[in-house]
Amino acid sequence: MTAELPPDTHAETPVKYETMNVRAIRGLEARTRTKWEADGWEFVSQEQGTLRTELTFRRPKRPVPWKPLAVIGGVLVVAAIIIVVNVALAAGRDAAEPAASDAPSEVAAAEPEPTDEAEETPEPSAAPESVVLTAANNADLAALLTGPQDGPTVEAFASKYAGQTIEFDGSIGAMNTHEGYSTRYDILVPVGDYSETQSSGGPNFQFRDVNITSDLNLIGDVPNTIGVGTNLHIVARVGAYEPNSTLFLLEPVTTQVR
Repeated sequence: MTAELPPDTHAETPVKYETMNVRAIRGLEARTRTKWEADGWEFVSQEQGTLRTELTFRRPKRPVPWKPLAVIGGVLVVAAIIIVVNVALAAGRDAAEPAASDAPSEVAAAEPEPTDEAEETPEPSAAPESVVLTAANNADLAALLTGPQDGPTVEAFASKYAGQTIEFDGSIGAMNTHEGYSTRYDILVPVGDYSETQSSGGPNFQFRDVNITSDLNLIGDVPNTIGVGTNLHIVARVGAYEPNSTLFLLEPVTTQVR
């Protein structure tokens, strides 16, 4: 009777070596051999040359640490799975909220794009026509009322403020019938209180072809008569300036005896 022997589980695995060649100066071979043997290398052989000797050493190859590598690989796989899951969840949230992502785009599209063209800045007007100009609120009128009787400054004011309303204190400096009519007059209106000897400055304002009752638009305490020397508070519209006669025409809005 025979019996089959079990396989030898303790058979040794062949040892694999790694080799190394070291060159040493002749006469120093023993020192070199001792050094490398102390580091775990096994001397195999040596081959002498003219000046140097080549020594061959070997040592068993270190086994690859498969277990730690397997653990590291497993960790990397788990990390990759977590990243993929997070990306998928984020994509799902983005798909579930289309309105929130689209709204900013629509707002941005509605905004006008800046252009390189210089924007035209409107020139400031002299003053709104509804504003009554006075020496207190308009520097040009203040300069006009104290300036010369004629010249470029008077012409410039008449052109710039044509049709606008001014307010100032004046007086009746002269009063003549207009072209022979008995009830219509050309009235010279100098600036300031009436004086036969002194001038307060300013142009020669004139109410031309006006009726005392209907055209001067008298307000306040109206006297029975007015004439040369009467001081007035005047609100009037700016008319034309006549350089030849140096008369600055005004259209009465309201006139009040002071």
